[in-house]
Amino acid sequence: MTGIRFEGISVAYDGTTVLDGLDLTVEPGEVMALLGPSGSGKTTALRAVAGFVRPSSGRVFLGGQDVTAQPPYRRGIGMVVQSYALFPHMRVEDNVAFGLKARKVPRREIPARVAEALELTGMGEYARRYPRELSGGQQQRVAIARALAVRPGVLLLDEPLSALDARLRSGMLAELAKLHRELPDMTMLYVTHDQVEALTLADRIAVMDRARLQDVGTPQELYRSPRTEFTASFVGSANLLPVTVGARGVAFGGAELEVDTQDAVPGAAATLCVRPHLVGLGPGPNRLTGVLGEIQWRGATHRLYVDVAGHRIMADVRELRRPPAPGEKVEVHFAPGDAVLLAAGVSGD
Repeated sequence: MTGIRFEGISVAYDGTTVLDGLDLTVEPGEVMALLGPSGSGKTTALRAVAGFVRPSSGRVFLGGQDVTAQPPYRRGIGMVVQSYALFPHMRVEDNVAFGLKARKVPRREIPARVAEALELTGMGEYARRYPRELSGGQQQRVAIARALAVRPGVLLLDEPLSALDARLRSGMLAELAKLHRELPDMTMLYVTHDQVEALTLADRIAVMDRARLQDVGTPQELYRSPRTEFTASFVGSANLLPVTVGARGVAFGGAELEVDTQDAVPGAAATLCVRPHLVGLGPGPNRLTGVLGEIQWRGATHRLYVDVAGHRIMADVRELRRPPAPGEKVEVHFAPGDAVLLAAGVSGD
């Protein structure tokens, strides 16, 4: 089993730092998602593992071995990119065999290895087809099969589903999750800007922004108890309310709200995070009164945008038979235990 360790990895191009002092460990057999917006440094980090980028400083370890100076072909990794990168003039089976031949695997072993990889990805019956005869999702499965055929200890995936439509993306996520269950010893590093992909697939998520690691934790930890405003807003939707810490709660827009202020500094300015699906419509604990600015029907739910004290609060509520109209005065509420006080104004941060 092979893990990954970034030790102070920095990368700069023409004097511009694109990855700044990354320290991160991916445990053997773990699926780690690097999540962040474009330009956050996540793809650069993945390319540093692959050997396509030489760090300005720091070291990359695979399975405890320093591979910083090793060429890509000696690192024993598989890689899948968003453009599939299949050879159009080769049949599926030849595309999958390409890496095996490049690594000089004995010829007699190649057919069985190719068949095994295609079966793992559900593409066994398409072995004789050309890429042009496949859908986008099928082409991506072939690209994954090609990476798996070399039996890598580490599989790198760089935005592998970004070119697929929503339905295909959902199906491929399920296939990748199934693949990880069938190959539990393989470590996956998965780069994406899509929070749903990260939350669905990853054991842990590393949140990146502006070339630096901002947060790391399980999907549940980052969603339920984010440490920063950036994590709260990027990992799911969030209401971020500017509050002042009091003795028993916080003040917002003239209202006193009951929340956990343990370790908070009384009188400090802070940010309160409440997820939209935890905000209810009507009277209740931590009640806030505002004006409905907009309402969106989303099938099973309505999303309400309520203006409260100059701030917009989102509430995702069960589909309403008689929804209020924009401009109406409405009440929203949330339970004390459903709000998280973020790092600003909290002692020790």
